[in-house]
Amino acid sequence: MKVLKFITLLTVFLLTVNLTNAQVTSNTKDTKEVKAVMKAYKDAIQNLTTEGTFELFTPDAIIFEQGKLEGTYKEYISHHLGPELGHFKSFIFSDYEIQTTVNSSYAYTTENYIYTIVLKGNKTKDTKERTIKSKGVATSILQKIDGKWKIIHSHTSFKKLKI
Repeated sequence: MKVLKFITLLTVFLLTVNLTNAQVTSNTKDTKEVKAVMKAYKDAIQNLTTEGTFELFTPDAIIFEQGKLEGTYKEYISHHLGPELGHFKSFIFSDYEIQTTVNSSYAYTTENYIYTIVLKGNKTKDTKERTIKSKGVATSILQKIDGKWKIIHSHTSFKKLKI
């Protein structure tokens, strides 16, 4: 009888350890995938393009910037970020940090960074090239849909730094 109890307890223990390890492995994989989505978006912005970014967002993803509703990602690109990128000579993120929490099919990220934008000069408007440096923060909510992480909500804000 003691041997049967021991075998039962050992089996329960091993199953618990295996299930816990499986959850940690899955969570680690999801965290890496979520971070990869956020990195792909950041890299596109640094490359001054929106190419390849639409598949990172759901069609109805909502974007907020500086406390203002920008609309869906498509609307944000068409009336705000897309045209804005054309005025930039460069856009560089530095001191980048990301925290990620995954819970089932949802993930939450918080990004902290400094970004430096060099605006192109414009001879027609008699403006010179200038540099803007800001400290930014972004929070995003992602959902795992058909096995892929997609941004469903994003809110960014910044504070200009003196250079």
